[in-house]
Amino acid sequence: MKRRIGVLISGRGSNFEALADSVAAGRIPNAEIAVVLSNRADAPGVAKAKARGIEARAIPSSGLEREAYDRLIVAALRQKQVELICMAGYMRMVSAYFVSEFRNRILNIHPSLLPAFPGLEAQRQALEHGVKFTGCTVHFVDERLDAGPILLQAIVPVEDSDTPEILAARILREEHRIYTEAVRIVLDGRYRIEGRRVLLDPPQKH
Repeated sequence: MKRRIGVLISGRGSNFEALADSVAAGRIPNAEIAVVLSNRADAPGVAKAKARGIEARAIPSSGLEREAYDRLIVAALRQKQVELICMAGYMRMVSAYFVSEFRNRILNIHPSLLPAFPGLEAQRQALEHGVKFTGCTVHFVDERLDAGPILLQAIVPVEDSDTPEILAARILREEHRIYTEAVRIVLDGRYRIEGRRVLLDPPQKH
């Protein structure tokens, strides 16, 4: 029985595509992406998912209170019997209701070394702050913005010639790599959460 993943997107779906590639190549074994949901009807990632034969649809969020909208999303995920939710460029904060329905089963990837530079335009924040290193973080989602327990991080050096776009492209390559690794760890159950710390077990030998 394949483990069922739901992916939430708001835009182009680059991290979704990386996850889909990893599932197809067996880098995330015994798993399938059961559904892709977007809060924006114009998200290019929806068409990309459909082109791969993956069920995908937009549930527009405009005009809805946060929890009312999240109840629609949770219902759609439950309908597909999803075990793990991966946010991939999903530009909405989720409600306490959403988190409670899938406690420690929601992952997000963020383009900075959290807790530094949460929120929007993390790459621009890093450049404006003058840091020498930034990167990306996969974390469990809780009720606060970009603040849940950290599962994996990757470091990316900041070059003097970087623009936000150039830096974002370098970070994105690391995002694609560690998101796959993080999903494998969670589906294999090779972790435990103690307070804010996520402690990893050694990789299993297959």
